[in-house]
Amino acid sequence: MAEHAQGSRALLICLCLCLCLLLSSSEHLAMSMDLDDDDFFDDSFYDEVAPARRLYDERRLNVLNSNTSSNRSGAAFCRLLSLQILDLSNNQLTGELPDCWWEMQALQFMDLSNNSFSGQIPEAPPTHNCYLESLHLAGNGFTGVFPSVVQGCESLATLDIGNNQFSGTIPPWIGGEDRALKILRLRSNNFTGEIPPDLSKLPQLQLLDLANNGLTGPIPREFGKLTAMRNPIINSTGSLDGSTYQDRIDIIWKGQELIFQRILQLMTGIDLSGNSLSQCIPEEITNLEGLRFLNLSRNNLSCGIPKNIGSLNVLESLDLSLNELSGVIPVGLSNMVSLNTLNLSNNHLSGQIPTGNQLQTLNDPSIYSNNPGLCGPPLDIPCTNASPALDKKDGKDCDQWLYYCVIAGIVFGFWLWCGMILSIPKWRHSVFFFVDRMQYKVMLKLQPIDQYLSKEKSDPLL
Repeated sequence: MAEHAQGSRALLICLCLCLCLLLSSSEHLAMSMDLDDDDFFDDSFYDEVAPARRLYDERRLNVLNSNTSSNRSGAAFCRLLSLQILDLSNNQLTGELPDCWWEMQALQFMDLSNNSFSGQIPEAPPTHNCYLESLHLAGNGFTGVFPSVVQGCESLATLDIGNNQFSGTIPPWIGGEDRALKILRLRSNNFTGEIPPDLSKLPQLQLLDLANNGLTGPIPREFGKLTAMRNPIINSTGSLDGSTYQDRIDIIWKGQELIFQRILQLMTGIDLSGNSLSQCIPEEITNLEGLRFLNLSRNNLSCGIPKNIGSLNVLESLDLSLNELSGVIPVGLSNMVSLNTLNLSNNHLSGQIPTGNQLQTLNDPSIYSNNPGLCGPPLDIPCTNASPALDKKDGKDCDQWLYYCVIAGIVFGFWLWCGMILSIPKWRHSVFFFVDRMQYKVMLKLQPIDQYLSKEKSDPLL
């Protein structure tokens, strides 16, 4: 009996092992059949991107990122007509994108960032239907002008083409009320020209990063109309319905490069640093009360800091360093209760540094360094009577110009009055008649005195 029981137990274990092997083989075979349906992946494709992991579910095909891929990206991708999510970021892929790339019209999310791709972005055919919601091409070697294929992607919410070698101007058509752009990242390229004011027409734009380019001209005053930055809309950004895929973006946050993903919809900011922008900081930018960071450093901005800067109540990071700003620091800066990162160094600011509220916690002197006219804590420069001399001088200059203007006005008015009298006969006759009447009345008043004096002279007894 014992031997029979042991034999049955061994047989049962063998059967279980066989069943497990069979199930594993069947699952592997089913996976292979699903992946290789219609011969989507040929031998050359496996040679080129075989190390990338591939997962298939009931709704879509995801090509997930890995860190071992090399060689070129083949045109085999163009046969994946049902592909919705493509993430090949952080690999070592090289070469140019194939011309047939845009045949995958079901693509909604495409991430090729941080590879070694080069060349120009292929132009899409006129019949191309673009359903892209997120396009990441950052960290490659792409060249050419702003990719025109984006013009037909009206559903595009995230566009990140930073850290490439794109050149030319930023096209005005990127802005429009019918576009869904929420994130526009063009930093570290070779874009030139002025910032198109049409960007202010984007109703959902919440992140604008144009840093480290060759942009010139003023900051558009129209930026004060950016709706999503005036009244931030908290909504989901860049995720497919029923998908766990989440969009992400690299942001220079408080001096550090961080990747924002889950709280991306909460971030609102503008980064225009590292360009050649000039003229004044528009006062209209203080209308963007939803901003969480504002970086205008390393430009040629002049004039002063906007007086209403304190209206940016939720601003956490402000960098205006390395410009040509002058004047005093607005007192309203101390009312920004959320501010915890500030840099006003390397300007021409003067006067006493405001104190109180949140500014009391920002006690690093480097925040205000290389502003010879500044004084007061946290600097070791006391504010003496001589410190505000520049302000008094400016006041005297203003008074002097006021005197000049008043004198010029009097002289001009006098000669204008004389000219009118000489040129209009009716006025001239009236004036002369008025003068004669006044003279006659004065003579009547003086007649008794004149008679008395005449009588004194004629009477010898007096």
